[in-house]
Amino acid sequence: MRAVWIRAQVLSWKRRSGFDKIDLYTRGTLHSVVWMTILSQVLLAVTRPVRDSGAPVVLIAGTVLAAVGQGLCGRILVARALDNYLGGPPVGRRLIVTGAVLFLANASGVLALCSYTGVERFPELQLALGAVTVPFMTSFVLLMPVWTAALLQAATVAGISSGVASAGGNDSSVLSTLLGVAFGSALVSVTVRLSAWSLDVMSKLRDAQEVETRLAVAEERLRFGRDMHDVLGRNLAVIALKSELAVELAQRGKPTALDQMIEVQRIARASQQEVRDVVRGYREADLGTELLGAQGVLRAAGIECAVQGDGGELPAPVQSALGWAVREAATNVLRHGDPRRCDIRLETSRDGVRLVVENDGVTPDKAVVTGGGSGLHGLRERLAAVGGSLEAGPTGEGLFHLTAAVPLPSPRNTAHSPLEER
Repeated sequence: MRAVWIRAQVLSWKRRSGFDKIDLYTRGTLHSVVWMTILSQVLLAVTRPVRDSGAPVVLIAGTVLAAVGQGLCGRILVARALDNYLGGPPVGRRLIVTGAVLFLANASGVLALCSYTGVERFPELQLALGAVTVPFMTSFVLLMPVWTAALLQAATVAGISSGVASAGGNDSSVLSTLLGVAFGSALVSVTVRLSAWSLDVMSKLRDAQEVETRLAVAEERLRFGRDMHDVLGRNLAVIALKSELAVELAQRGKPTALDQMIEVQRIARASQQEVRDVVRGYREADLGTELLGAQGVLRAAGIECAVQGDGGELPAPVQSALGWAVREAATNVLRHGDPRRCDIRLETSRDGVRLVVENDGVTPDKAVVTGGGSGLHGLRERLAAVGGSLEAGPTGEGLFHLTAAVPLPSPRNTAHSPLEER
């Protein structure tokens, strides 16, 4: 059962995108810091010097419960504070007040225990007092501006140091507490703030990549619409004018109306052919254009892409078929897994040409198997039309490999001998 659970967790981790992994890691780190400090102060509050100091059991239990309560509240506070820092909804004031009250209760409990044991005999006093401030400060530094949080931290450090002095601590104990708590609080605050800032930057980069991809699609649609307008606009205007002229001539009984309608028919047929040419140019894939387009789209999605070869001297049918292979391969890279790198190679020999596309980041549940998917099936049909073949599938270790091979006509079959020319 444990092995099954571990395998499920590993697969769940692999399914996550890069940003989701960093988001989970950041949140997990912050929650771990909170609970590690809670555990440390709970253990320090029940050590033998505290139990043998004559402190009431109610005070020890109350301090432990306040620490646990601060941990539970801190877990919720940290999650919501981080969401708010990333642009989410604001954190409720009631939750913030509850966290502050538990923090004060926890700190007061530790200082009260210190007064029973004595400052010198309380185990790791500076560590315990520093741990008290972490759960609430971890979330507070994300909710408030930097200078406001710094002022609150300074007031907290001063209050805790005064509490140590009231518990009977000498100047050395007060100074060590002041320095230790101040350093620990500042370190945690800077670490939390930088972690949240890094996560926010990555979130904005991910959003920018999505916007760039949508803009590329919109630009292509505008280009196609512009081409259609340029082709049809003039011809439709001429057809409308000649149709009106033919109607007027027909009403006057002039035979030239027939000539105008013949001209309208000719222009309409020419327009149909021009539209077919535009659509054919849009649907037929040019290999060089597709290679550059795939590299640009993948890089816009944050995937490193290297392209070798251009296939500029290949026959037009072969270029079209391989261009479709590049387009389908780039689509699969974007849709499946969480790739970071994609290599596209065009290998030309005397007998044929091979297009090799390899990318990483393929998870087992998203790997496209050979023979599956309508895109690969249609691609096989296109390659078969020029005598080619397609092999595609995962190769292990998170890699996906696609190879499209197309034979080239032999030079002997295409060249004419001198005798034939004569």
